Amino acid sequence: MSRPVPDPDALRPRLPSPLQEIEDEPFARRGIRLLLKRDDLIHPDLPGNKWRKLAPNLRAAAAAGERALLTFGGAYSNHLRATAAAGRLLGFATIGVVRGDELAAAPLNPSLARCAADGMRLHFLDRATYRRKTDPDVLAGLRSHFGAFRVIPEGGSNSLAAQGCTELGRELRGTADTVAVACGTGGTLAGLAAGLAPDQQAIGFPVLKGGGPGGRHFLQETVGELQRTAFGARRGNWRLDPRFHGGGYARTTPELDAFAAAFENRHGLPVERVYVAKLLYGLTTLAEEDAFAPGSTVAAVITGTP
Repeated sequence: MSRPVPDPDALRPRLPSPLQEIEDEPFARRGIRLLLKRDDLIHPDLPGNKWRKLAPNLRAAAAAGERALLTFGGAYSNHLRATAAAGRLLGFATIGVVRGDELAAAPLNPSLARCAADGMRLHFLDRATYRRKTDPDVLAGLRSHFGAFRVIPEGGSNSLAAQGCTELGRELRGTADTVAVACGTGGTLAGLAAGLAPDQQAIGFPVLKGGGPGGRHFLQETVGELQRTAFGARRGNWRLDPRFHGGGYARTTPELDAFAAAFENRHGLPVERVYVAKLLYGLTTLAEEDAFAPGSTVAAVITGTP
């Protein structure tokens, strides 16, 4: 007897996600409205951009008759957790390739333990091999070990993910002059910018250090390439502001921690530290630099919860 085809929409995502206006002093005293696009409320197990990026990939896998997913991430990857949860909820087998072979000998941290509890098979690669994770010989070795699977890239960012994130932009048409999002692998910004109206601008705040050629952040090329693959050309009015990575992925500074704690106290809202804190800190700094015109509206895409 054949298994039913997994359908992400059976999970009943909350779409469009809610839009919440808050009055925050650095914005209000300059006459700027601040909106929070609460993508963190889309689904308890697949919140935010994880839903928007994974859902089209899951549909493609189901349509092709593929029931095993392999993806990549670090030891604290939200993307690994979301993929594992999707597997549990929809009946996909999941394999998580984790950066750092030394982790295999250590007790699982809470993030990886959650992945394992959701049925994900964890496979650890040394850091040199992990950097070559998409090379044919590495993938061939993984297929020899695990059998057939669909590859979903690190962070879930591919052309399907970018296309899925265009709906985020469409939901925000006519609501804000500027829409901002924190960026890890660039897929959300690529789709968001493509879905916005021509008179809206998107700002991406990278949560990783740059290190690209000519001093440009590497995500500049990554987002552009995602858009070319997904849409055939660069789409939308977007830019990056790489000043607020806080030292790198999952790193922070005392100033950033103090900002996040103060924002939580002012508004009674939890502020996730890896992405959302850097997004809100960047937007607040731009407001204090008078980067937004008085009377304008700024929307911050809240992509996750603590």
